Amino acid sequence: MNQIDQQKSVYLFVHGRHDLEAAATNALVANGFSKDKITPAKPDKVGNVGDYMAMLWMPPNPDHIKIQKITKVEQVTPEDMTGLWKGVSKEDLFQIKL
Repeated sequence: MNQIDQQKSVYLFVHGRHDLEAAATNALVANGFSKDKITPAKPDKVGNVGDYMAMLWMPPNPDHIKIQKITKVEQVTPEDMTGLWKGVSKEDLFQIKL
């Protein structure tokens, strides 16, 4: 598994599946992420370059978490549920089973 920088924030995208938030957080911690750095993703606040995105995948019935690293953040006009995340570029790192 890739080396995790525990000082970086992790933005958790649950795609409406708040019932899986605790299980996802536990899986992230078990795979090297710092619990105090995991925060629910919000459309009006994005992370910084180097931070992580943890996305329950594939909605509506996810069976794993896609881990991505933010590589670029551009200012954009927010749209629908994606909000400011529309301007975030990322690279896929690995997956964690739920």
